[in-house]
Amino acid sequence: MKQDISKLLQKKKKSILEDWMHLQLADAGLREDLMSNDELREQSAELLDSLLKGINDKTINDFNSDEFAPVYEILSGISISRARQGFSPRETGIFVFSLKDALLKTIVTELSNDQGALLETIVSVNKLLDNLGIVTFETFIKGREEVILRQTDEIAEISTPVIQVWDGILALPIIGTLDSARTQVVMENLLQHIVETGSTIAILDISGVPAVDSLVAQHIIKTVAATRLMGAECIISGIRPEIAQTVVHLGIDLSNIVTKASLASALKHAFAMLRLDVKRIQKEKEK
Repeated sequence: MKQDISKLLQKKKKSILEDWMHLQLADAGLREDLMSNDELREQSAELLDSLLKGINDKTINDFNSDEFAPVYEILSGISISRARQGFSPRETGIFVFSLKDALLKTIVTELSNDQGALLETIVSVNKLLDNLGIVTFETFIKGREEVILRQTDEIAEISTPVIQVWDGILALPIIGTLDSARTQVVMENLLQHIVETGSTIAILDISGVPAVDSLVAQHIIKTVAATRLMGAECIISGIRPEIAQTVVHLGIDLSNIVTKASLASALKHAFAMLRLDVKRIQKEKEK
């Protein structure tokens, strides 16, 4: 290139940043609730400074140049951070592609008298910024996947709470469909609480399970078997009429497991197993 692109852009760094900020702040999808304008300017200035340090006539067409390593590191950090903060892919993409517009505006203005250099520079900058856009979306997706995995784990933990309803009695209300992965979480939580509390009875309440098929039944049976290996007995509550019909229709044998229609009935049975008698206290009549 006849023009020194590095010196040209460094000379215009301040105006490029202002143009870039103007484009970002003018966007209708700007999320001021997630990031202040000062934070946005700080991120923009850091990325622009790193990018302009890496650009020269040799590296502008070499995306894998070591000169751009700091740029990719900064951009990846920004993308992952935005994914965790709740920005959308579009909002994150605007961050990079509005930078392209600001750079091209400066290049067109400064190289308008040299059409050959102008065309060559525009093509190179377009390719470079498109590559940065790809990096942005790749790292954004990675950050979003981390958020989804964390939320999935949190939901699984919340949806399988183990409650100690009485000394020696645990209850585990199951809400939603049981699959292999969730059954593993259920068993681990239940067995851990049996060890920690020394409980001898565990109540599995399936009133929140929408449907029971042969696979779900097998998962329940496995949980009961694991509980018994820990020296505790299992009671299954929440057996609705439709679930009872399905179990019979599928030919699933639950005859060796105590089943109850409601959690209250299961708790009453557990009291009987522990030889506990719970009575209502009659209030003395006022004189």
